[in-house]
Amino acid sequence: MKSAYELAMERLSKSAPSVKLSDKQKKEIAELESKAAAKIAERELFVRGEIAKAIDKGEDEAIQQLEKQLVSDRKSINADLEEKKAKVREGK
Repeated sequence: MKSAYELAMERLSKSAPSVKLSDKQKKEIAELESKAAAKIAERELFVRGEIAKAIDKGEDEAIQQLEKQLVSDRKSINADLEEKKAKVREGK
């Protein structure tokens, strides 16, 4: 008799079968993730520096705008990363 977990995993594999990636694809995806993490870190350092300057000047509105910009930058970098990873998985 199968457990609920095993049954759920069977249903999941039928609806969305797992894709086997080659070593080259895995390496490309890891490189893409590394580059995206570096871009995010670079943006964070820059924006955090700008936030520190805005705090010193007492510009609350600028601080909020910079924080929104940082969130937006992260989202766009991650969206770009997911698109590139999908292309690698498809073999393009």
